[in-house]
Amino acid sequence: MMYESFASIYDRLMDDFDYDAWSRYYLRILEDAGYAGGDVCECGCGTGNMTLRLARAGLRVTACDLSPDMLMIAQAKARKSGLRIPFIQQDMRRLALHRPVDAVLACCDAVNYLTSEADVKAFLRRVWSSLRPGGVIAFDMSSPAKLLPMADGFYGEDRGDVAYLWKNTYDERSRVLSMDLTFFARREDGLYRRFDELHRQRVHTSEEIARWLGECGFLDIRSYGDRTATPPAETDLRIHFTAKRGTN
Repeated sequence: MMYESFASIYDRLMDDFDYDAWSRYYLRILEDAGYAGGDVCECGCGTGNMTLRLARAGLRVTACDLSPDMLMIAQAKARKSGLRIPFIQQDMRRLALHRPVDAVLACCDAVNYLTSEADVKAFLRRVWSSLRPGGVIAFDMSSPAKLLPMADGFYGEDRGDVAYLWKNTYDERSRVLSMDLTFFARREDGLYRRFDELHRQRVHTSEEIARWLGECGFLDIRSYGDRTATPPAETDLRIHFTAKRGTN
């Protein structure tokens, strides 16, 4: 499973990511899409970096992820912060909540990890069923402008306590980018532990995502450039989407 051993070092490698700005942006586009408060589910929550910020902003959040290791770290953060957040191990393609919610989020490439049209539509249909009438979905994806230049690339970084090697291969037919990652994490005794993970992301286009949203029953479909209020440009590295379930 992805994000097993990687979960333990994920936050160290993402320490330059501005989650505060990102959470504020999501709150803004949710409001623009018609979200006026209420229950929220975050899919693919990882170690809870967005979850905690949404909860601190006053949202009633339930969070889910496929990785139990990520969820364990997220839960520990929530306890330390004094926040009561339900964390659930669940495949976002099979999202099942105890009661409908007012918004569903999927941040930081979660939809790219759905590597076929069938997977994306399965997720969207489950979101539609999980939303109250008038509820909002909001998510982002890495764009073709970001992922395609990475095809068949090789990367590496040494941060002292953590180092990694990263090799990409791209399948043009499936449009799936496979990322073969090898990590070396320093232990307390000074030795390094090696572990390997394979991550796969699909290069979705904004046009097909918008079409699939419509085919799954969503209305008022909007797309934005990388943390902008304007439609995405071809050079944007990230694309954000919002859409609504009808009021009937």
